[in-house]
Amino acid sequence: MVGLPMQLSGSRNSRRWLFGLLILLLVALLCWWLWPAASVHKGAAGGKGGAGRPGSGQFGGMGRPGFGQNGGAVPVRVAPATVGDFPVYLKALGTVTATNTVNVRSRVAGELVKVYFQEGQLVKAGDLLAEIDPRSYQIALQQAEGTLLQNQAQLKNAQLDLARYRGLFAEDSIAKQTLDTQAALVSQYEGTIKTNQAAVGDARLNLEFTKIRAPITGRLGLRQLDVGNLVAANDTTALVVITQIEPITVSFTLPQNSLPEVLDRFHGGASLPVEAWDRSDVKQQATGVLRSIDNQIDTATGTLKFKARFENKDEALFPNQFVNVRLLANTLKGVVLAPSAAIQFGNDGSFVYVMDGDNKVRIRQLTVGATDGTTTVVTKGLEKGERVVLEGTDRLRDGSDVEVVNDAPQAPNAPDEHLLGQDSKPGASAEAGKQAKSGV
Repeated sequence: MVGLPMQLSGSRNSRRWLFGLLILLLVALLCWWLWPAASVHKGAAGGKGGAGRPGSGQFGGMGRPGFGQNGGAVPVRVAPATVGDFPVYLKALGTVTATNTVNVRSRVAGELVKVYFQEGQLVKAGDLLAEIDPRSYQIALQQAEGTLLQNQAQLKNAQLDLARYRGLFAEDSIAKQTLDTQAALVSQYEGTIKTNQAAVGDARLNLEFTKIRAPITGRLGLRQLDVGNLVAANDTTALVVITQIEPITVSFTLPQNSLPEVLDRFHGGASLPVEAWDRSDVKQQATGVLRSIDNQIDTATGTLKFKARFENKDEALFPNQFVNVRLLANTLKGVVLAPSAAIQFGNDGSFVYVMDGDNKVRIRQLTVGATDGTTTVVTKGLEKGERVVLEGTDRLRDGSDVEVVNDAPQAPNAPDEHLLGQDSKPGASAEAGKQAKSGV
């Protein structure tokens, strides 16, 4: 019996604590709700001899209406729609390829005795690069020339005998067979002479091959062989690699759904500009033109290969370098342009918040076209000069009251921004400024 009153007493204490905690929470919530209005009202009533009017403060004595300086107005930034030309770029990842690449190898075997170039040097076609030991090839040339002289002497003697035999045959002093045999011998020697002349030419060519020359104009790479190495004819190891980088090309691919516009202009003879940007897509490195198109679409990727040509006078592009490619496919003339940040997307498609007067917005459905990420082409739904909301759209609805912040650059004598918004009317703001200056 004693335990029951003690339990009831503990239950009452718990209820008192819970009730007190609820009251404390309600008081805190009420203070939070009324504090902005009270502080703003006090600020409006401050100043020398100034007595604020009830309801004339920033929030008008109402509850907590949110941000903004006109009662319930949402601060926004706006920008006007413009009309202009819009370049349509197709973007892709490209690879820089040298116009020509040559692995310089020796065409004869021997010891590498001289190297005449510096690594990274720019050379012209025909410049001497290196030399193979020429002595054995000089000897081979002399042997071939000696054999040629020997056979030329035999041919000359056979030709003289043939002339004598013809005279004797005319006098009927020798048989016809003897004359024919001598004529055949002369023809044999003439064939031998041609063979000897070919051998001399081959030996002279091999001797010329001991001097390795640049086959194209370009820039040399790193040397792969040093002086003293034995070089085989057409060895797998190249002496050096030459790449032609002026001009240079960039290979890239585009999806097949982008082809009609590009192919129409390319086959029509238009020069399509191509820009090469660095991997971070921040700095433009070179500008060229579209030069060639592949003859078939890759069925695995649904893309077509393109190749652009760049003069590359400053050597900004290097072979095998990766670049971002921008192909100017077309230029839209006189179209309506809007900031991409203003374009919103909903269940009914694209739309923007358009200023309706100075302090209201309306939702406007749009039909949009090409975009570059910063600016978007509007094909329907927007006119030149109409202001669209850039920032603050997350709190807007159709017909919402707004307060334009930094809509346009201020004039030199314009009032400060913090004075604007003391009242919903610009005249009131100016009046407030005058009162502040006069001390009222």
